[in-house]
Amino acid sequence: MSGIGCSSKTPAYFLGQSHGFNTVHGRMPSVTTGANVTNKDMQFIAISGDGDTASIGIGQFIHVIRRNLNMVYIIENNGVYGLTKGQYSATVEKGSAKRKAEPNEQTPIDLCAMAINLGCTFVARSFSGAKKQLNTLIRAAMSHRGTAIIDVISPCVTFANNDESYKSYGYVKDNDLELHSYDYIPHFTPIEEVDIPEGKYQDITLFDGSTLRLETVGVGHDPSDAVGALSHIHKAEIEKRHVTGLLYYNPEPKTLDEWLNLSDTPLVNLSEAELRPTKADLDTLLSEFRI
Repeated sequence: MSGIGCSSKTPAYFLGQSHGFNTVHGRMPSVTTGANVTNKDMQFIAISGDGDTASIGIGQFIHVIRRNLNMVYIIENNGVYGLTKGQYSATVEKGSAKRKAEPNEQTPIDLCAMAINLGCTFVARSFSGAKKQLNTLIRAAMSHRGTAIIDVISPCVTFANNDESYKSYGYVKDNDLELHSYDYIPHFTPIEEVDIPEGKYQDITLFDGSTLRLETVGVGHDPSDAVGALSHIHKAEIEKRHVTGLLYYNPEPKTLDEWLNLSDTPLVNLSEAELRPTKADLDTLLSEFRI
């Protein structure tokens, strides 16, 4: 599933053996909700951008979290509208100066902080250049029951790769603080073990030959601690750095299909006879509404 934007071309580019649906700008969550309720046994992976999510679609972003829809929601976040020549998005940092624009003076929206405050059950942040970490986060998100948000800092090399931008490739590579190692969810078996002692760092060679230095700053971080996660986010913002990894995780809340008490058989697979109530059932239902 996707909305509109550079990120949202994903269904066209990458899906060969699954179904892709490119929705209207900002409306991907509601379309996914309808598809999910109809066929809850499908795996829903949604791709969006910072404009599609933090601007025109922010209301839908908020309510899909409130409903705890069972989906993986990946945000490719670069701080600009790349399809329309690089205007600032709602997530760009103060002071960012694009090639042909005055520096941004508006307060940015931190989508991870917002998601945690709204009670999202899985919130993570990663970097498009950190292939190992991002791969593992996506796998973990797919194993999670509920809304899993992954905010991916994705430098736009055309319109937003100026060195002073907090979302440029070079800046993120030099200022990425990994909150913890990759084996972060108890029920999930990681692809490989990465052990970075507290206060130490490890250089990871990326697929393009560059090196990403990840520092472990929160060995004792409890992913179930929302206040602690928000503290890490705000501290990183003050220090003009990025904290990555699984920020918050809570498997307890019911998902939307559980709240709706949907049948074990997906609605799409029910027969007409099973979907249509009998006359007696309708009479009983209508009688409950009569005064």
